[in-house]
Amino acid sequence: MLGAARRHVACALSGGVDSAVAALLLRRRGYQVTGVFMKNWDIVDEQGICSADKDCEDAYRVCQILDIPFHQVFYVKEYWNEVFSYLLNEYELGRTPNPDIICNKYIKFNYFLDYAVNNLGADAIATGHYARTSLEDNEVFQQKYIRRPEGLFRNRFEVRNAVKLLQGADHFKDQTFFLSQISQEALRRTIFPLGELTKDFVKKIAAEHHLHHVLQRKESMGICFIGERNFEKFLLEYLEPRPGNFVSIEDNKVIGTHKGCFLYTYGQRARLGGLKDPWFVVDKNIASRDIFVVSFLILCTVCNSCQKECGYYWPKILGFSIEKKKKSR
Repeated sequence: MLGAARRHVACALSGGVDSAVAALLLRRRGYQVTGVFMKNWDIVDEQGICSADKDCEDAYRVCQILDIPFHQVFYVKEYWNEVFSYLLNEYELGRTPNPDIICNKYIKFNYFLDYAVNNLGADAIATGHYARTSLEDNEVFQQKYIRRPEGLFRNRFEVRNAVKLLQGADHFKDQTFFLSQISQEALRRTIFPLGELTKDFVKKIAAEHHLHHVLQRKESMGICFIGERNFEKFLLEYLEPRPGNFVSIEDNKVIGTHKGCFLYTYGQRARLGGLKDPWFVVDKNIASRDIFVVSFLILCTVCNSCQKECGYYWPKILGFSIEKKKKSR
């Protein structure tokens, strides 16, 4: 472990259990570990609270418990310019962007990697993602960090001995989809300590090592670095309302109104007051501002074998059972 002790890994800490255990496991491997918290959003939520401050406190406590250095970096401007502005533009165009993919590509595995290598002198970075690569730790440490000029056409194709991004052992928690756009340069310098573990085992490790404060946190399901919000209210703070109609795809009748196509995505349940059955978005016309919807009952009728097809698939997608709906009638 003497060789391992000389290896320096900068671990991104979010204040949650996954990144905390990632740092713990790296330390147990004998590496010199530095915890780094990224503050990318500094605007308060609807209750006047900036969740990043609490996240930073929890990340700092993790470093105290593990007895490792703590650093905080600020990428608020970069996040706004390269992630959030892109999201708003995509929503205006009627598309549904994935903020986690863009954030990982431009912030975590770009600016953070550069900071870790050039400012902290780290040999590699690590995160608490449930994923793996085709490289072992010792192979990661052998990689040379070369920041290539962005935009060169040949850089997108001149990839020799490509590093593979592999699915995590916990298929339910696997996060490779959200890492799908990070560069080869980043993959070569990244360790995913949780790649071979399940979420339940990660929680068990946290409990055994007195990381109780991160275990008590509710798992974040919100926008990357922004957190959970009232989505409609949040978007309308940045985009002008563009009212339109909900239109039934069955008979082309207007059955409700909305404040903007950008507030809805395909498969989402539409908010239609006064209607007994749930309705779901199936199409959008950005020019006319019409959102086309279909009722749950029609979806069932379309299938030739409702019990076999809808009875299996739609409850998983829409969150309730056809059998329950039938019994309630």
